[in-house]
Amino acid sequence: MNKTDRLLAILLELQRKDIIRAEDLAAIFETSVRTIYRDIQALSESGVPIVGAPGIGYSLMEGYFLPPVSFTVEEAVALLIGTDFVEQKFDTDYGMKAQTSRRKIEAILPESVRREVAQVRTTIRLLAVSKGTNHREKTYLETLRIAVLAKQKVRFGYSKKMPEADGNRQSVRVVAPYGLVLLHGSWVLIGQCELRQQLRHFRLSRMNDLIMLEDGYQLPIDFNLQDYKQADDRHINVHIQIRSDIVDKVKEANHFYMESMEEREDGIHVFFRVRHPEELLSWILGWGADVVVLEPESLRERVRTEVEKMLKCY
Repeated sequence: MNKTDRLLAILLELQRKDIIRAEDLAAIFETSVRTIYRDIQALSESGVPIVGAPGIGYSLMEGYFLPPVSFTVEEAVALLIGTDFVEQKFDTDYGMKAQTSRRKIEAILPESVRREVAQVRTTIRLLAVSKGTNHREKTYLETLRIAVLAKQKVRFGYSKKMPEADGNRQSVRVVAPYGLVLLHGSWVLIGQCELRQQLRHFRLSRMNDLIMLEDGYQLPIDFNLQDYKQADDRHINVHIQIRSDIVDKVKEANHFYMESMEEREDGIHVFFRVRHPEELLSWILGWGADVVVLEPESLRERVRTEVEKMLKCY
């Protein structure tokens, strides 16, 4: 039995009995009395109110109660898959906590349930979107998580998706971080940007040289991350026609800006709302001749220009 399992088991023994000696615990768990002393100290330091009397034994302080926990197979599978997700997509610290949580859950399952859970888990596997959160993003995630809790500003270099008028995509931002959101498999920071003087969104994958500053900030009273919804500033409509035989592929791609899809006599028509038509350029080019931009004309011209550039490369 590893230490984590033994600590939980000792706690359950203390709850089950009014008082128990270290020697008795050592015999139950087949370990030394010295190890039991260290375990009792670890439980006390973690906040468990243990009362010890020399020559008598240990007991839990009156009123302390650890409720029994029981899970169905389905509940246990849901929790364990949840720990898999946290381990893949959160930072290293939370990943380690997910591992210990998984061991605790498995430790308290009855043997029959544990066997069935293990069997079910062999038929289910959670794969993170793309390649999962890389090491740099996990490091940034941990820094930002600490900054959000400490209410301290951060500074980082940022690569915008769309360039400015001069073609530059790079900038340095100082941001009061309000919260982190996992959006379509990518971590996004929501915070007040000093450069733009607005609440903005920043993908961690586009950040570089992130540092936490000593400057603090006050979270607005009216801001609640759980209720927050991004203002919809997508005012440009894009109309695209696609070949009928790739409809299933387009649906599977499930582009975030797609509004609707209609079946007409001349094919399938797809409608988008975007901030900048160029946001769809790579997506459109990726389908080759299977899609045709109908509106706006500026995007049709942009596609033609890009195709001409591509032809010069061949």
